[in-house]
Amino acid sequence: MRKRIELLFLGTAGGRTATFRLVRRSGGFLIRVGETLAHIDPGPGAFVYLKELGIDYRNVDLIVLSHIHLDHSADVNTLIEACTDGGKRKGLTLMCPESAVEGKDRVVLPYLIRRLKEVFFLKEGGVFTCGDLKVEVVSKHTHHGVETYGLSFNGRVVYMTCGKYEERFLEEYPDKPELLIVNTTFYRRKDNIDHLSVEEIREFLKVKRPKKTVITHFSLEMIEKDPSKIARELSEELGLEVIPAEEGMVLELN
Repeated sequence: MRKRIELLFLGTAGGRTATFRLVRRSGGFLIRVGETLAHIDPGPGAFVYLKELGIDYRNVDLIVLSHIHLDHSADVNTLIEACTDGGKRKGLTLMCPESAVEGKDRVVLPYLIRRLKEVFFLKEGGVFTCGDLKVEVVSKHTHHGVETYGLSFNGRVVYMTCGKYEERFLEEYPDKPELLIVNTTFYRRKDNIDHLSVEEIREFLKVKRPKKTVITHFSLEMIEKDPSKIARELSEELGLEVIPAEEGMVLELN
């Protein structure tokens, strides 16, 4: 029996300008499957936004970092402290690239590792379970010198995170997912920047045909072009349901 899935988008900003000038909120998204609540890519402001929405940090079971860049990880340490109630609650799991906790570029403070119940390192082909949530790594991306991973949640929600677009994605990502969340940072392809664009995602959607697509993680360029207009144009052109993420947006899959 498959379980109901709920998603909550905390913010929609992506890249340096939109995120760190606070043109829009960042903070990633939440996904609840059955009794398990996960926070995906808690970027800047996630700690504050959860409080504003009345979400008790102690109900979060899992934090997932697709990669270590600050627009995806800036609040991870604050959330580990909050979600474990200062170390008193022992139920929090972290899934992340090994680089998030090891080496000179680590983003998780070493003393906070002891607060966690478990740490799983994301790797190609990896499958991880936390309560009612099953996380599968479907693709490893190239993204400005760091490892970053496309993920599937319970075989129903696919998250295409940041990275340089490659033709191999058409083989690695599943066909016709129930919901695709894709970090569509730019409108036009930028060959020297490892971010996805509307130009590239259009071709991807033509082949993969998801039931519903949410575009998010918008740069200043995308915001100026109007994500609602772009989503509407993609929907009409492709005959697919494409919507823009909005701050506080809730989606449900039964």
